[in-house]
Amino acid sequence: MSRAVSSASRCHVAMPPSSFPSPTERSAPPRRILLADADAFFAAVARLVDPEGAGRARLLIVGGAPGSRGVVCSASYEARQFGVRSAMPISRALKLCPNALCVPVPRTACSKKSREIAAVLERFAPVVECASIDEWYLDLTGTERLYADRTAEDVALAIRAAVLAETGLTVSLGGGPSRLVAKLAVELAKSKPDRPTSGVFVVPAGGEGQFLRRFDLADIPGIGPKFRERLDRAGLRNVEDVLPHDAAALTRMVGEREAAWLWARARGIDDTPVSTRDIPQRMSREETFAHDIESDDDLHRELLRLVTRLAADLREHDLAARTVTVRLRDGDFRTRQASRTLPQPVISDRVILATSRALLARLRRERRVRARLLGVALSSLGVPDRAAQLSLFETPSSLLETSRDRALAGAVDRLRAKFGDKAIVPGRLARRPS
Repeated sequence: MSRAVSSASRCHVAMPPSSFPSPTERSAPPRRILLADADAFFAAVARLVDPEGAGRARLLIVGGAPGSRGVVCSASYEARQFGVRSAMPISRALKLCPNALCVPVPRTACSKKSREIAAVLERFAPVVECASIDEWYLDLTGTERLYADRTAEDVALAIRAAVLAETGLTVSLGGGPSRLVAKLAVELAKSKPDRPTSGVFVVPAGGEGQFLRRFDLADIPGIGPKFRERLDRAGLRNVEDVLPHDAAALTRMVGEREAAWLWARARGIDDTPVSTRDIPQRMSREETFAHDIESDDDLHRELLRLVTRLAADLREHDLAARTVTVRLRDGDFRTRQASRTLPQPVISDRVILATSRALLARLRRERRVRARLLGVALSSLGVPDRAAQLSLFETPSSLLETSRDRALAGAVDRLRAKFGDKAIVPGRLARRPS
């Protein structure tokens, strides 16, 4: 069972494509941005949790038990040398590295350690943004006097030492004048068996243009497969290919909006701010089945299980959601999804389940084959409106949340907090399937 709370950053460059400024024309003082990336986070936490088992395994795969149909969440660097990669099916990973120890993700411990790392980082920077459970952006701009003019590299080394001392985990830190440069730099900061490093790599202000020259365009965040195909057709495969072209030429090659974005990224320019975001953009739960599921009844039971846990996650974070998405991966690995945005934010199991069932039914009507994976996600998240009224929009009554729904959800949460998660569950989940 997987759980994800994610925060996606927004990137934009407000520049007219006919007059892209040169880096020397940008008058704003350089920022000092760091990206802290917990090294092999899930594997490292698994070793802390189980020092006698995972802690002693040089070849370690985290993501599921042997024989399961889950995917690799993380692997030790030694296992990666055999070709094991994140998101690879466990069965495939064990074929590549048959002597590896394979363990489930220690989710509770991972969440705890993530919070511990964040607490350390917040002592060093006025603004810390959690990008994922194991990545954090820090904005040190304006802290020069606070750190007595110590370099960003000096501060990064101090952060790395503090995180290790207080959490038992290591982080690598990349830095530079922008989030983009920090993101690329952190990959060079990571120490590997064949390339030991200090764990820190900082690009000085003014050096971002030269730094970017070493990368392929596919390495730049935001350039996905479809955009990469367009760039390939235009003869643009690495950063060096972009630099000789002026605004007009790039616009003809890839279009006006993409040209401005690409021109800036190829020079290491990214004005996206680092901002503290307490509200995640998305929460999800999904399940890869041990055997493909064919019947609607069995799928509905699994959907109920996912929604029950996801709705509890939502309320645990004191959030409400407007958009519900159901994701289905068929037995032939084709992945499909359907979404619905409700007229009001909701928190209750009943409304989330009713919406999810309608979406699942739509997917099943479109293609009725065996299912390998089922997932539910909630997005458009925000703080619950305690005095929410019934919507006046034309919405089926089953998808309208009432005060009774919210009161019932609160009562269930209080019982589970007092007596445990299994104290009260839907009757269909409590009964064994016949």
